[in-house]
Formats: sequence, structure tokens, C-alpha cells
Amino acid sequence: MVGALAGLTALSVLSGCLVFLLLDPYGDYGILNGGIDLDVYREGARRAISGEALYTGPVLAGLLYTYTPFSTLVFIPLGLLPTGDDLIWMTVNLVLLAVVIVQCLHLLGHRIGATTIALAVTLTPAAAFLEPVRTSLFYGQINLALMVLVLWDVSRGDKSRLRGIGVGLAAGIKLTPAYFLLYYLAQRRWRAAATGVATVAATIAIAWIVLPSDSYRYWTDTFFNSGRIADDQHAANQSLRGTIARLTGGDAPTVVWLLCAAVIVVVSMAVAVKLLRRGQALAAVTLVGLSAATVSPFSWSHHWVWFVPVLVMALHYALTASPLWWFGVVGWWALLGSWVYIRPDDSVAVGTYLLPATGIWWHPVVNLYTVVYLLVLIGCAVWALRLPAPAPAAPVGAAAPAAPADAPEPQAGSGDGAVTTGSADAD
Repeated sequence: MVGALAGLTALSVLSGCLVFLLLDPYGDYGILNGGIDLDVYREGARRAISGEALYTGPVLAGLLYTYTPFSTLVFIPLGLLPTGDDLIWMTVNLVLLAVVIVQCLHLLGHRIGATTIALAVTLTPAAAFLEPVRTSLFYGQINLALMVLVLWDVSRGDKSRLRGIGVGLAAGIKLTPAYFLLYYLAQRRWRAAATGVATVAATIAIAWIVLPSDSYRYWTDTFFNSGRIADDQHAANQSLRGTIARLTGGDAPTVVWLLCAAVIVVVSMAVAVKLLRRGQALAAVTLVGLSAATVSPFSWSHHWVWFVPVLVMALHYALTASPLWWFGVVGWWALLGSWVYIRPDDSVAVGTYLLPATGIWWHPVVNLYTVVYLLVLIGCAVWALRLPAPAPAAPVGAAAPAAPADAPEPQAGSGDGAVTTGSADAD
């Protein structure tokens, strides 16, 4: 274990060095020279307070505001941060990343304590080197905050009346997390799905009361216009629709995209539910998160922060099952890392999917996240089929079978994929 932790520490130190050394941190796309999305959030909040229109044109630096009207109310506290001091929000995001890792480890059966927190803190720099995370940090994005809400929500106990609120709040801020409501429906968790829908409705109602004109424009026009974000073929659009557009050389045919997306939704939900019923809660919710990024009309590369739980799972199995899983940890880190390419015109590209568009390998590279997703989906499907079915529940009132006299005491978090999903009591 000591050697494994030393190796993890070395990987994290290397990751931190690469983030700061591959590019001048204060130069173009340098990690300390970003924050434009945070500035857009602040501007949206300012307009909500001043009564200026949100969706009639660019709000800052030629950028359109694409989030819900409710999000501007949530972003008002960001206006309290000193203008231009993006390091505060970046620090918050790094803390949120560590929280995400703790939540993932908890879903894998680890008790939340000093050891788990120390492991999460050690892994955080390595996870921050993954391109979606690094890009989220660079732009000052909120993807990690939404991920914390979703993971908190799915880890509620079966009888919790709070389940659905976290997903609903996340969807009220940014639409993509609404996909997790389908996950609840696929599980037949009707109350959680209803709670999530009610929470989304509440966010819409609150924003409509405070911002009636912006709400009307958003839900009758902006909501249906994904093209206002960017062209389908944009290299950073790593969704299925972006992949189809790049393969066809034009806008993705709507019918083709919808049919392919429908197949992915059905198959991925079936696999996720099977994984959940086989005790793999983290793998299930991770597959749903990756599927949401895949079928979304437009998914910037930083939407793919759901790659982080895969790294956590690989580390978990490297520590608890077989050292061979370290190849998975390093391979995942290397494949999806924030590698830098300087183009002939001296412009900067960060991420493997932005490597030069030459040779027969271009399509798999430029559509990297979709390709990786399909491999993950296939792997999860095979894994779900091979996992043993859970033992049938004993009849109510039946005596539990006696354990052998030499049976060892169970150790929390030491099992292969053991899952703790929170108290079953209502909270």
C-alpha cells in the first residue's frame, strides 16, 4: 500500500508540473490566464439584478448567455468575488474536485474519514490534469459543482425524501443534468423522479417571477436553438451530434442523430440499471453521466468531467483487487490528459482530440471522447453481464443463516465494488 500511494503521489506531482510547465501559466491558454466563463456568469447575474436582457445578444466578449434564467440568480454570489481574481473560484473548483473523488470513493464502499480524504486530496492533481477538468478550471466552469449535486443525490438512501432535489437543482441551472431524471425513471424510482421534476419546475417558477421577460424568451426560443452555441462541427463539440457532423462534413442530419441518440439512451440505461442492481452504483451513475454528454446536442469538452469517476474506479481496483489496474490508471490519465500542441500558426491546442487533422487516425482522434464513450459502454455491458446476480432477499421474519465460526469480520470498503449508498432512513 505504501508503494502504491507513493506512485500515486508521484503521478499527481507530475500532473501539477505538467499543468504549469507545458504552457506559460500566464500565456495563451495558460492555467492562470482564463476565467472567461466565470466572467460571463458574473455578467449574467449583474444583468439579472439590473434588468438588462440576457438572451438578445452577446453579454460579454462576444459570448452569448446559454444557461437558464434561474442560473443567474444562483450566480449572484459570484459577483461578490473580486473582479479578475479567478484564483478564488479555481480554488473552490479544486476543492469540489476533491469532494467529487470522496463521493466516488464512498460509492465504492470506502468510509468517509481521514484516510479516504487523504487519498482524494492525493488524487486531485492527477484528476485535474484530465483535459475536461483542466479546461473547466481554466474557464471557471461550474461542471464540478453540478457533479457534486448529482453524486450527492444518487447517494441518498432508498427511503430518502431528498432524493431528486440535487438533480433537480443541477438541471435548473444547466439543462444537461436533467438526463439523470431518466435514470430514476429507468430504476422505477418514481418519487425521486417526481421530486426532481418538481424541483426543476420550482426553479423555472422562481426565475419566471423574478425575470419574466428573460424566462419567456428562454423557454420559447433560446431553449430550442442549440445552434447559437457554436457549429455542430466545432472540434470542442465532443457529442454524438458533433461526431456525426464531422463524419458527414456538414450539419448532422437530425433524423440520423435522433435515431443514434435513442439507441444509446435505451442501451446505456439498461446497462446502468443492471450495473446498479449488481451493486456497482458508481459505475452506473458514471455511465449515465457520460451518456448525457454523448447524446446532448452540443457538449463542450469540459462537459466530460464524468471521466473523473473512471479514474477513481481504476485506482480503487488497483488498491483493492490487482496491481494490474495501475495500467488503467496511468493509461486513462495519459489518453485524456491536457497535452499541448502548438499549431504552425503558433496558436495553442490543449487536449488529445485537438491534435493535427492529418492521416488516417484523424477521425478517431478528433472524435476521441465519443470513441472512448462507446468503448466504455461496451465494457460496462460486458461487465454487467458477467457480474453475479444479487442473492435473493430472505423472507420477512426468517432467521439469518449462521456465519461459520472462522468467518472473518467484514471490513468496510475492502470488498470488490462494495457500495454504500447512504442511510435507508428518510432524511
